[in-house]
Amino acid sequence: MRAPPALLALAATITAACLSILSGWQRGGLLAERVLLVCVGVVLVVATHLLPALCRPHGWRIRALGIALWIGCMTATCYGHAMFFVMAQKHAGEVRAAVVPGISAPSRNRAEIASDRVSLVARLARVTERKCGDRCAAVRIERTTLNAQLDALDAESAEAKRRQLAFDRADAERAAAKTNPLAGLLTDFGVAAGGVDLVAGMAFAVVVEGVACFCWLLALWPTDGTDTTVTTAREVRDGLSVTRVTGNSTLVPYAGNGATGRRNTADSPAVEQANELTRVLTAVSNGTLRGTVTEIRKHLACSQAKAAALRKQLAQQMQSSRETNEK
Repeated sequence: MRAPPALLALAATITAACLSILSGWQRGGLLAERVLLVCVGVVLVVATHLLPALCRPHGWRIRALGIALWIGCMTATCYGHAMFFVMAQKHAGEVRAAVVPGISAPSRNRAEIASDRVSLVARLARVTERKCGDRCAAVRIERTTLNAQLDALDAESAEAKRRQLAFDRADAERAAAKTNPLAGLLTDFGVAAGGVDLVAGMAFAVVVEGVACFCWLLALWPTDGTDTTVTTAREVRDGLSVTRVTGNSTLVPYAGNGATGRRNTADSPAVEQANELTRVLTAVSNGTLRGTVTEIRKHLACSQAKAAALRKQLAQQMQSSRETNEK
């Protein structure tokens, strides 16, 4: 296991597991429901992060099944993480809204004040039209009283209007504080205002899960050991299975049958051919050359017939190496 990607992968997995724990705890009602939702979330997180690395060495059938399971785990995990981000944004908005100073609503609304004013105006009209006789002083006093009451109602109506405006402004400020400060940027791209938090949460969840999956894939990628002779086989384009040979391996060129090979060991063309075969084997084992006739001809700058002969010897050498390893 490679240490740097493993550390980053472990940190991402722990973070994602904590997100799943909080999300499951928020979604559950009863204690047993919360515990089960937390367990399900942790299992989905671990499966999402490790399935790509665990399925990589297997065949295409296992990989196809693993991809299907991984897509399901990824979807469920991102949904849970998005739920957490939405709830976190909601709680943050409530904290910001609590800082806005509260304004009490007026004791009476303007409709009630207007109703009282209509009654006073009617009384004042009746008093004005009344023939006072010997009660003119009483009529003047009542008229003055009614006018004062009208002035008081007008002042109360103005104060109620001012307090209502302040109350509406405070409500608007609290509503603005509850929303995501970056919501306006996403709405410019056509995202609905109600879905901004969900889109942002899903984006964060996908990034976290993608980082964790990729780092675990790098951390668990097999490395070439220096104490082994033959490591994992690689497949070239034409179907030839090529075994990667390490530096400690001894390459034994194959030059036909045993007698012919022993007879030609001292000949210069045979030695040159063995050296060329060694070069081809080394390049193929290092992954810089594919074991095809065209690639061999380009690599050695030789003829088509010579490249075909070297490819045949290469296939025989690989078969011999596999049989030796099996024994």
